[in-house]
Amino acid sequence: MKIGFDAKRYYHNNTGLGNYSRTVVSSLQRLFPEHDCLLYDEKTFSRTFRLGGKAAGDGCDIFHGLSNELPMDISRTGAGHGAMHRMRSVVTIHDTAWRTFPDMYHWADRHIYDFKYGRSCRKADRVVAISESTKRDIRRFYDVPEERIEVICQPVQSYYYDPMEASEADRLIREHFGDALSAGTSGVRPYVLYVGSINSRKNLLTLVKAIGLIPAGNRPLLLVVGNGREYRRVVEEYIHGHRLEQWVTIATDIHNNRLLQALYRQAAVFAYPSFYEGFGLPVVEAALQRTPVITTTVSSLPEAAGPDACLVDPHDNHCPEHIAYHIDRLLSDTALRQSMGEKLERYAREAFDPDRLTRQMMAMYERLVATDI
Repeated sequence: MKIGFDAKRYYHNNTGLGNYSRTVVSSLQRLFPEHDCLLYDEKTFSRTFRLGGKAAGDGCDIFHGLSNELPMDISRTGAGHGAMHRMRSVVTIHDTAWRTFPDMYHWADRHIYDFKYGRSCRKADRVVAISESTKRDIRRFYDVPEERIEVICQPVQSYYYDPMEASEADRLIREHFGDALSAGTSGVRPYVLYVGSINSRKNLLTLVKAIGLIPAGNRPLLLVVGNGREYRRVVEEYIHGHRLEQWVTIATDIHNNRLLQALYRQAAVFAYPSFYEGFGLPVVEAALQRTPVITTTVSSLPEAAGPDACLVDPHDNHCPEHIAYHIDRLLSDTALRQSMGEKLERYAREAFDPDRLTRQMMAMYERLVATDI
């Protein structure tokens, strides 16, 4: 089988969609080396209007748009009008945030995404949803029949499955942060970790408020790994206004994957109070490091976290108090943290086993090629 991929994000995106693209392709190449993977890195016009025909001309049996869209010259009957080679098409939809959180997008961007991604959902022979929640959104917003949607969860990068020793994690953290996270000879000071963009959908302000509610004698550091613009300023104004500077650190310069793994590994708690996620990858990354997780009851996050995480309703007016309660309880009970971490890791390894997810993708490709549509 010959499989073509839109590789724009594969080559040019160092985070979410790029990581997804690289993990999917590399896993397919590792487990199924007998199949050919063609990576297309086209200029904008060709990628949008001609890539389907090019892939069909190259003899691709499957064309997979890994980041929400397909070229305009792909339809459910093949690539291009009158194309001789009947190529099947697959598109992965990661979320529908432009629909669920329209205020985060400019008017023009919302309409462009709605047109391109909605058309891709309708034209694809199969739509891969990265969670059951995203599948529900695809059906709700774009009326795609259930039988054309396959839920294949997002794979986590392979190194997260390799346990990191605590001593190595401490070393990496100290090298980067110096005294800011040091607890002398005992390692690093207790901290709550948040990893993600700083925007209104991720709801970081609620977590900052929760930290402020914990009595100062028990209050841990909140380490934020991420960046943002307007909403970050809102968060920083709250921090300054409530004199929380010594308890909140925003790190925008974490580009080393091993360091990020170390931060997950040594965090006392990982907290992710998001209003909406297509999958919630940081939750799984934290769980694989046996770190207790506090997240929310909405969208895909209960799927990502599993049954043993602490879940809060982000729409509840008392959400900061609930998060503060869970943080304080976990910090004061070492046995509880350890037990929860072990259960979370077990769930994440079973539910998001990368080889199983890759075989699920290949099985979908094979069924698609073998089926008359």
